[in-house]
Amino acid sequence: MWLRQILVAAHWCISEQGGAGVRVICDFLERSGLSAFIGASYGTPQAFQAELEEQIVTGATEQHATLAQAMPHRILNIAEDETWKDGMRLVSIDAVSGFILVEQTSDKRSAAAWTQALESGLAGLSVTVVQGTSDEAKGLLAHIERDLGAHHSTDLFHLQHAVSQAMSLALKRAEQQAETTAVEAKVRWQGECAAAQAYHRRHGPGRPPAFAARIDKALNASVQASLAHERAQAQCAEAKTLIGAFSAVDHPYELQQGQAQTPEQLEVRLGTLFARLEAITEEADLAERLCAHLAKAKRLTHRLVATLAFFFMMVNTRVQALDLAPAIEQAMLNDLIPALYLERAAARSTRAEQRHRLRALSAQRLAPLQQPSHPIQSLDRATRDHLEQVAAECADLFQRSSSCVEGRNGFLALYQHGHHRLSPRKQQVLTALHNFAINRPDGTTAAERFFAQPHPSLFEQVLERMPWPARPAQQRPRPIKPPRLSLVAA
Repeated sequence: MWLRQILVAAHWCISEQGGAGVRVICDFLERSGLSAFIGASYGTPQAFQAELEEQIVTGATEQHATLAQAMPHRILNIAEDETWKDGMRLVSIDAVSGFILVEQTSDKRSAAAWTQALESGLAGLSVTVVQGTSDEAKGLLAHIERDLGAHHSTDLFHLQHAVSQAMSLALKRAEQQAETTAVEAKVRWQGECAAAQAYHRRHGPGRPPAFAARIDKALNASVQASLAHERAQAQCAEAKTLIGAFSAVDHPYELQQGQAQTPEQLEVRLGTLFARLEAITEEADLAERLCAHLAKAKRLTHRLVATLAFFFMMVNTRVQALDLAPAIEQAMLNDLIPALYLERAAARSTRAEQRHRLRALSAQRLAPLQQPSHPIQSLDRATRDHLEQVAAECADLFQRSSSCVEGRNGFLALYQHGHHRLSPRKQQVLTALHNFAINRPDGTTAAERFFAQPHPSLFEQVLERMPWPARPAQQRPRPIKPPRLSLVAA
């Protein structure tokens, strides 16, 4: 039993999750000394791994069917995109739990292909798709808005990418050219100064050349070039800051005080950012083609505003459906949901200083609700837990990124790069491991978060079904090869 567990764990971690081949397993068995007890020739581990992959897919399928029968109804916010490694794959993930709903090859990426794939992935599940986050591909737009009747949330990254396409490279080149011009102008000024000093050292009385005028002209050119370089640097830095500011602005609750941001306020702030970006393009005299990229990004602002309006509409609908007392309802809308959203924003922040500040702001918003005198504390424990769960679901309604799909596509690209191709069985194995075996730091799997219930360990389930390891074959002595130039008797 111990040898079987060691062998299954080796195949599971090294080959299935780590992406190594069967020969690495063979090498592991040889170097660890386990080849004295387990067959380590290529054919034996290869057959064992094939059986393991079949059992992984079977176990995940059985758990999926069992959990689906008892799952509570859920509203889904899906993120979708296609990847082009080893053929085209359609990938759809629940943005909140990280559960992969669809991961399959396809010849088309039309709305009909997406809808058919998602219907297959959602078969037997008690869910309602209310929102889809993706890029602006026409097929995805029609699939989400027309076929699913859900709200389409534009991926903020694609707006930022369009702005970056319009400005970043052009401004960086302008900065480099200005730097080169400034260096050359400074060298010319220094050359004029050196020429004047050399002339006065070598020549006596007489009328010298007009060094003063030449030095003043070179100095003025150097100063102007230096100022132009500083302006180009400032424009490049400001454009970078403004592109990052889109991420700081696009939130339902502003990150300074945690107050709700209306769609009108978001529209004004986005308009201010684009107005300054357009001013920079005019100052830098960017090409018309680049200005078209900026105009394309600007047209997406109404979709960001629509997503914010959708968020508050859904939140108000869900809270009002609870039929709470006015004081508790206001506490949900003004304190509990914003606090939970700020916690999520803090977890996604890349800077420690901002993480600490957002967590402190979240705790500040929660503090009044934790006082014994607050009306929410008069409710029983089960009711308070239910309100917290609803508030968490409301906070998760704001989705502006499909990065979970992009990350998954990147993982598949790296895996495919090492294996040259992904067979249908290997693709199913990777999906099963992602959903039922890989744990987050809190110890939960994607399936546990998606189905809202624990499930047996997939590893333990597969381990019990695997056959016993094959014993090594008896070692036979290899015949000794005689030297090629050995003497042959006459």
